[in-house]
Amino acid sequence: MADAASRTPTVWTIRALLNWTTEYFAGKGIENPRTDAQLLLGHVLGYTKTELAVNFDEQPSEASRARFKELIQRRVAGWPVAYLTGTRGFYLLDFEVNPSVLIPRPDTETLVAEALTILKSRPSARVLDLGCGSGCIAISIAHQKNDAHVVAVDISPDALTVARRNAAKHRVADRVTFLHGDLFSPLDVGDRFDLIVSNPPYVAHDEFATLQAEVRDHEPRIALDGGPDGLEFYRRIAARVTEFLKEGGRLLLEIGSSQEESVRAILSARAGLEVGPTVRDMGRLPRVVTARRV
Repeated sequence: MADAASRTPTVWTIRALLNWTTEYFAGKGIENPRTDAQLLLGHVLGYTKTELAVNFDEQPSEASRARFKELIQRRVAGWPVAYLTGTRGFYLLDFEVNPSVLIPRPDTETLVAEALTILKSRPSARVLDLGCGSGCIAISIAHQKNDAHVVAVDISPDALTVARRNAAKHRVADRVTFLHGDLFSPLDVGDRFDLIVSNPPYVAHDEFATLQAEVRDHEPRIALDGGPDGLEFYRRIAARVTEFLKEGGRLLLEIGSSQEESVRAILSARAGLEVGPTVRDMGRLPRVVTARRV
């Protein structure tokens, strides 16, 4: 690793590796250089952030350093850290992720929190997650609401494979049913749910050029592409959602921060839906549009 360092340590301790990598990442314009260095080295060594700090003076093996160097090179080449480590934390749980699934974002925890608030008053609720990806929403709901049953749908067989592993890992596989298909297509006629949630693709075609390179070049386009104006899936969900909501059932849709007015208009135009408040995320941006079947 000395060939890329401005100051090369004589001994490669954990402290030296972290300091060198942090400086190197910062010089390459990586947004969170210290955090990324810790995550990658912790992954290689099997250490938590705390364990890295406790073992600052440990000298990792040559094989571990070689593996760490490989991950550094891939990170600088634009690979997201979550794909390099194979995991991403979300709503108190760690989820397996790979390039078949979108990396869970903290903003989506807003959707889960709102869902759990609604479900407090609904024992043995049935929940539908449209476009489940890694399963982070469906599994988090099932994990926190242990009398709920969740049906999770995705069009990608590879994403469903990851989601099933995550459900088994978090011991909710008996309460999460995974179905392969496009939105409502794999559901039975007459199937009804207390709550329907979705974080659908919502990037407009002209917005792809503005995305971070690591998102645009590595995360699955099928999970991002919301059609020409980014609203295609909201229209498709609105067109059929009342067929699958119980009377009084709720709908929660994650949105891009600039899409609130458009998505509310789409839902307001649908007979049988009453649009509710928009829920804001931790950054105070509009994040979840809500509605109720009347």
